[in-house]
Amino acid sequence: MDTKVYYLDEHQDEKIREAAEVIKRGGLVVFPTETVYGLGANALDEEACRKIFIAKGRPQDNPLIVHVADFDISDYVEYIPENAKKIMENFWPGPITMVLKKSSKIPMLVTANLDSVAIRMPSNKVARKLIEYSGVPIAAPSANISGRPSPTTIEHAIEDLMGRVDMIIGGEKCEFGLESTVVEVLNDKVTILRPGAITKDMLEDIGLTVDIDPAILKRPDENLKPKSPGMKYRHYAPKAEMTIVTGRIDRAVDYINYKIKEMKSKGKVVGVLATEETKQLYEGGYIISVGSRNKLGLIAANLFDTLREFDKINVDYIYAEGFEEEGLGLAIMNRMKKAASYNIINV
Repeated sequence: MDTKVYYLDEHQDEKIREAAEVIKRGGLVVFPTETVYGLGANALDEEACRKIFIAKGRPQDNPLIVHVADFDISDYVEYIPENAKKIMENFWPGPITMVLKKSSKIPMLVTANLDSVAIRMPSNKVARKLIEYSGVPIAAPSANISGRPSPTTIEHAIEDLMGRVDMIIGGEKCEFGLESTVVEVLNDKVTILRPGAITKDMLEDIGLTVDIDPAILKRPDENLKPKSPGMKYRHYAPKAEMTIVTGRIDRAVDYINYKIKEMKSKGKVVGVLATEETKQLYEGGYIISVGSRNKLGLIAANLFDTLREFDKINVDYIYAEGFEEEGLGLAIMNRMKKAASYNIINV
């Protein structure tokens, strides 16, 4: 397949309208959002959405997120609970997805045969214009080969999906760098299914009672039927085997230095996912800082790009410093654990 690539910004309406025509015809368009780049198709067209699964190599029991450009979502859900309205008022447009009871207009393929649909309104202006000009909601997972680190730049998307999609548009680096927070909102209950930039504390600050799905905190059961993207499968993974080292940071540095020396003696190349506070403390290996521990937003924005950098260097092993699982740290560690296939050493 010939893939058109357009580097653009929100002001280049002509190219965005061309991309919208692709969506209308049942094609696939990669586009930027504030979280990661998405791989989009007409959410109301089952055959168009089937192409998403083929292009990504995505398991069909992994539901898609439906992206909208308007607050009126009544055509796509059975009803909107009061808590959902509160989330929309406070956080839409933005990096939060709600799982609600679906209407018959949303194909079962999109929801992985669940009676619920994951739906969000992105804040990225190119994304919203694309949805608006298409005249339909757009189903879109991240624009990467299934299992790979999510794309936060157009170059990442080109690397994975060139020749697999009709068009790739964008140019800007994604603001948040992690996929949206996903919350299940059924009646009065709000449950986080996937952590992201909108944290538990932020949701509680607007008066909600919020639970965290146990699947976030442990390795998911292989028989899990995921209610949200990102719950079940190995995701975000670099090519090299990755280990997360948790515990006191000085002990973590000592352990990683020991492993660098051990692996070097075996002729292996080690990459270290470090921070600004520790990058000078490592002895050998390829050291990449994801940012300061005092700026978790920057670490989140840099995480997937860093994992792809290790692929370019072609390291054999990656050792990554862990983070406190509080606030945004919960989302960062959720992605890192899946990237490492839950291979964690506590020192």
